Amino acid sequence: MESSNYKLKIGELIGQTRAWRQMTQAELAKKIGTSQSAVNRIENGNQNLSIEMIEKISEALHVELLAFNKKGTVHFKINGGRELTGAIEIRSSKNAAVGLLCGCLINKGHTTLKNVPHIEEVNRIVEVLESIGVKLRWINGGADLEITPPMKLKLDEMDVVAAKRTRSVLMMMGSIMNSYPKFKMPYAGGCNLGKRTVEPHLAGLREFGLAIETKNDFYQATVTDSQIAEKTIVMTERGDTVTENILFAAASKDAITHIHNASPNYMVQDVCFYLQKLGVRIDGVGTTRLTVYGKANINQDVEYEISEDPIEAMSFIAAGVVTDSEIEIRRAPIEFLEIELETLRAMGLKFDQSPVYLSRNGQTKLVDIKLYKSKLAAPIDKIHPMPFPGLNIDNLPFFAIIAAKAQGRTLIHDWVYENRAIYLTELSKLNVRNQLLDPHRIYIEGVSEFRPAEIVTPPALRPAVVIMLGMLAAKGESILRNVYSINRGYEDFARRLNSLGADIELLY
Repeated sequence: MESSNYKLKIGELIGQTRAWRQMTQAELAKKIGTSQSAVNRIENGNQNLSIEMIEKISEALHVELLAFNKKGTVHFKINGGRELTGAIEIRSSKNAAVGLLCGCLINKGHTTLKNVPHIEEVNRIVEVLESIGVKLRWINGGADLEITPPMKLKLDEMDVVAAKRTRSVLMMMGSIMNSYPKFKMPYAGGCNLGKRTVEPHLAGLREFGLAIETKNDFYQATVTDSQIAEKTIVMTERGDTVTENILFAAASKDAITHIHNASPNYMVQDVCFYLQKLGVRIDGVGTTRLTVYGKANINQDVEYEISEDPIEAMSFIAAGVVTDSEIEIRRAPIEFLEIELETLRAMGLKFDQSPVYLSRNGQTKLVDIKLYKSKLAAPIDKIHPMPFPGLNIDNLPFFAIIAAKAQGRTLIHDWVYENRAIYLTELSKLNVRNQLLDPHRIYIEGVSEFRPAEIVTPPALRPAVVIMLGMLAAKGESILRNVYSINRGYEDFARRLNSLGADIELLY
C-alpha cells in the first residue's frame, strides 16, 4: 500500500471514530497532547504517524486502530543477532495499575493515577469501568488518568466481553461489595495458565458477608451486612490479587481487619500506599501481616503515582543477557529484584548498581543497573519462585532463556502454574535444548546457538516475552505471530527494544 493512501485511510478511520464518539478535533488533540491543526492534518492524510501516536489515538478513542487485518492480529518480524546498547527507563507497573483501577471504586471522590501504562490489560479494565458509568479522562498528554465514579454504578450494564478478557476484574468484588448488596460478575479470563481457582478470593470476602452463587457464565453475589468490629482473616494462599481484594473490602468497612499471610508484593504495596492517601490506616505494609483500620464513605480527591515495574525491569535485564549486550536499566525497583540479581551474580553475570533513590511515589526504592558482557554457568541448585521477598513468580520464565546462555544444565521449577513450563518447550524451535519432566519442571541445556524461527505467540504473557527475547538473540529473521498476549502486559515493548538497537517490525 502506498504511504499516502495508507495515511488517508488511517485519517478517515480516525475522523469517523472521533465523530462517532461525539468528540471535537480540539478535544482529541487535548487527549493526545497535540494541536487541533495536527489532528486536522492527520484526518486528512497529511501527517506522518508513528506507532506511538497511533497508540495514543487508539487510547483516546477506545478503539484498536492497529488491528487492520481480518483476524485483528499484530505480528513481530524480528531481525535478531544484534547487540543492544544504551539505556532504558523502566515504566510504571502493569499489575499495580490494574489493581489500583479496580480499587478506585471505593473512593467517591476524584482519583488521578499518574503514569498509567497504556497496555491491553489496562484497556480492558478501562472499558469495564466506562461501561458501568465511571467517568475517565486521560490528561497530561495521555500519561495520567482522572477517574470520577458516578453516584451509582450501572453494574447491570457491565461490558461482559471486556471483563471476560481479564482476570483482574475479580478485584472489583472487594471494591463494590460494601456499597451494593447484590451484583453479578462475569467469569474472569487472562493468561491461559491452567486451572486458577477463585476460591481464595471468595473465602476472604466471605468474612465480610459475601455469598456467591455460580451461574452459567457469571457469579451472582449477595452481601449481608457484617457488624463485626474487628476480625482476623488468615489467608491459606498468599496471592497478590487475593490480598488486594481483601484490602479493598477491609478499607471500605468501618472496622479493624487483621490479614495474616498477606502478600507483601510490589502491587500490594502500591495499593496500600494509595489507600493510605485515602485516609485508611494500614499497619505492616511490606510484611505478611496487615492491619487495616477501615472507614465507610471514603470521599477524597487524591493523586497517586504508580511505582515502577520489576517484571519489566527483569525483561530488559534478560534482553541484555541473551544478546550479550552492555545496557543500563534505569529506575529499577531493587527490593523486588534482589533475589533475581543475586541468582544471576552466582551464575556469573557482571553488573554495577547505583545508590538507592526513591520513586516518584516517595516509597519505592530504585536503582540503575549497568550490565556487562559475561560468561554464565548453570546454577548448582534449581531455580524456583517464592512469594516476596523470594524470586518473583512472574520473573521465573526469564531464567529459561538466560539458562540457554549458561554452561551446563539448569532445572527450572515452576510450581505455581501447571502450564507455563510446557509453553517454554517452544524454545526448542529456537534451538534451545530442553527436557520437560512434568507440567512444572523443565531442564534447559546451555550453551545454545539460537536459530530464527516462526512461532505463534503462547497465550501466556511471560513465556511469550521469553520467546521474543530468544528471537532477539537468534541471527536472522524470525516471525512472532499474534502478539496480543505481549501487548497485555507491556507498553510499546518492541519500539523500546528498538531504541536499544534491536530490529523489530510490526506486521498486520
